[in-house]
Amino acid sequence: MTETTETTAPAEPAPVRNAEFKAALLLILMVVLIAGAALYLMYARGAFEATQRLVLTADDSEGVAVGMDVTFAGFPIGRVRVIELSPEGKARVLVDVPKKDAHWLRTSSIFTLEKGIVGGAKLRAFTGIPTDPPLPEGAERGLLVGDAAGEIPKLLAAARDVLANVSALTAADSALGQSLQNVQGVTDKLNGPGGAMGLIAGEDKKSRELLANANSLIVRADKLVGNADAKVFGDKGVATDAQAAIVQLNGLLADARLSLKKMDAVLDEAQAVGKNARVATEDLGALRADVDTNLRKIEQLVNEINRKWPFKRDPEIKLP
Repeated sequence: MTETTETTAPAEPAPVRNAEFKAALLLILMVVLIAGAALYLMYARGAFEATQRLVLTADDSEGVAVGMDVTFAGFPIGRVRVIELSPEGKARVLVDVPKKDAHWLRTSSIFTLEKGIVGGAKLRAFTGIPTDPPLPEGAERGLLVGDAAGEIPKLLAAARDVLANVSALTAADSALGQSLQNVQGVTDKLNGPGGAMGLIAGEDKKSRELLANANSLIVRADKLVGNADAKVFGDKGVATDAQAAIVQLNGLLADARLSLKKMDAVLDEAQAVGKNARVATEDLGALRADVDTNLRKIEQLVNEINRKWPFKRDPEIKLP
C-alpha cells in the first residue's frame, strides 16, 4: 500500500496598498531634502546675499583661483567669482564683496596678491585711511603682486655678482693683492737692520749716512744739555742765584710780616682810644644837656625875680 505525501506551496505576501503613491512620495521627499540642503549650502556660502562687484587687474592670474577669499585684517570680506582676460592681455579678477562688509573698502585701499614659497597665494586688502569715501560699485583697482619665489633668481644673480667681485679682489694680480705685497715689503724693511731709517732712506748707503748724521746730532744735543745743566744747576748757575734771591725774599717777607703785626697792635690801640673818645663824647653830650636845662631854669628864675622885684628900675632912657 503506497502512501502519498501532500506538499503545501508557500503563502504569497499580501500586496502593499498604494505602493506606487508611497514610492513617488518618498522620491519627492528625497528631492525636497536634497534641494533644501543645496539651498542651505548656497545661503551659507552667501549666494543670496547682496554683493558689490570689485575688479582687480594684474599681469597674470597665477596663484588666483575661483572661490578664493579676499581677506581684510585676517577676515574674509569677499570671494573671487570669475577670472577673465582683458583685451589688453591682463588678467581681470572679479570679486564679489557683501554689502555688509563693503564699508571696509575705501578709495585709498590697496589690494595685494602674496605668493609664498610654501603654501598658496593670498589676496589681501589694506585700508590706511578709514575716513576716505567708500569704494564705488564696479571699481577697478590694480593688484600688487609679491612673489617670494620670483625673488630667488634675483638673489642668486646678486650673490653670483658678489662672489665674482670677491674673487676679483682676492686675485694675486688685483690691486688689493699688490697692496698687500707692498705692505709685506714695508714690514720686511722695518724688521731689517736699518729699521725705520732704512725704510726712509731707501738704500743701505744712504741709510748709514743718515744714521751717522743722526748720531752726530744726538752727541751735539747731549753736549748742549750738559752745558745747560751746568749753567742752570751748577754752583754758580742760574738756579743757585735764584735760590739765594728766594732766601732774601723770604727774609724781606718775614720783616714785612713783623711790621704788619706791629701795625695791627697800633690799630688795636687806636680803636680802643676811639672807643674811649666815643664814650667821653656821649658823656659830654649828656652833661651839656643837663647844663642847658639848668641854664633855662636859672633864666626862668631870673625873669620871675625881675617881674616880682618892687624896686625894679626903668631901663628906659628919657631924653629932655
